Amino acid sequence: MRRLENQTFLLLLVAVTLAFAWILAPFYGAILWAVVVAVIFAPMNRRLQQRMGGRPNLAAATTVLIVIAIVILPLALITASLLQEASALYAKVQSGEFNLARYSQRVFDALPAWATGLLDRFNLTDLGKVRDSLTAGLVKGGQAAAPQALSIGLNTFDFIIGGGIMLYLLFFLLRDGKALAERIKQVLPLRAGQKTALFARFADVVRATVKGSVLVAMAQGALGGLAFWFLGIHPALLWAVLMAFVSLVPAIGAGLVWVPVAIYLLATGSVWQGVSLILYGVLVIGLVDNLLRPFLIGKDTKLPDYIVLISTLGGIQVFGLNGFVIGPLIAAMFMVTWEIFSASRQASPESEA
Repeated sequence: MRRLENQTFLLLLVAVTLAFAWILAPFYGAILWAVVVAVIFAPMNRRLQQRMGGRPNLAAATTVLIVIAIVILPLALITASLLQEASALYAKVQSGEFNLARYSQRVFDALPAWATGLLDRFNLTDLGKVRDSLTAGLVKGGQAAAPQALSIGLNTFDFIIGGGIMLYLLFFLLRDGKALAERIKQVLPLRAGQKTALFARFADVVRATVKGSVLVAMAQGALGGLAFWFLGIHPALLWAVLMAFVSLVPAIGAGLVWVPVAIYLLATGSVWQGVSLILYGVLVIGLVDNLLRPFLIGKDTKLPDYIVLISTLGGIQVFGLNGFVIGPLIAAMFMVTWEIFSASRQASPESEA
């Protein structure tokens, strides 16, 4: 009878948990980012609490205001400017002012004979067909992006609600995060050392993903956008955001954007601009990752590059933009769980026998 009651209670607990998760599903993005931001700004919140005489409410509220000032407002301004530039670019493509076929023709005309032979080997000598495909792809991409931009405008209220929920949860996570973590630790059926390792790896991966990936991508995008603005390549902000996004994916980097632009500049006679962009991209943009990433996260918390690549791409495919955090986080939790399981098996008497 006792066993039947335990099984019934376990089934009820699972059902209630699934129902609760289903209710929270529409706000998973807000919950995710509340947890991520709380982990990132927890050290700052602790220092503020010490300086404010141990008042957790005041420290948490101050931290939330700091997050709004240095994260939320700049992102809102950049997003608004980006939408304006993207809309202007799409209008130029539709009106014919921005003619990709003309620009690609200038590049192909400037190619040397060996490059033309290489294109012939890959059946790319039909330049008109290639230009038409590129133009059609750009127009199709603009047509796909335009409804998304309109959807963003129409769903502004939902975005504001999600942001409000994120900030609301952030306040309580900063204030009660330590106590909440201790309560979760008590429930987990693991030994004390295993619980500590699991929570430490969770915090390390969140900090590594956000500080190591997002900040490095933002730095590379900002530096690339500054170079494009100086060279008169517009829209500079759109290129900067694009470089930041491709920098989030390992093994790709901002070179996917600035290298073709540099080639175009060289092929169209802008030699010093093209050479300057190549030198700047290699010596400045390319070195940001090697210089900033170890400083921000250290080498001990870094996942293997192939794991980061697969988990990031898979996370983005499944969860969208939030996947660049969720993917590596799931991979890290799997790895640390596997390590705990392996260590437990090696330490058990059955494995020795």
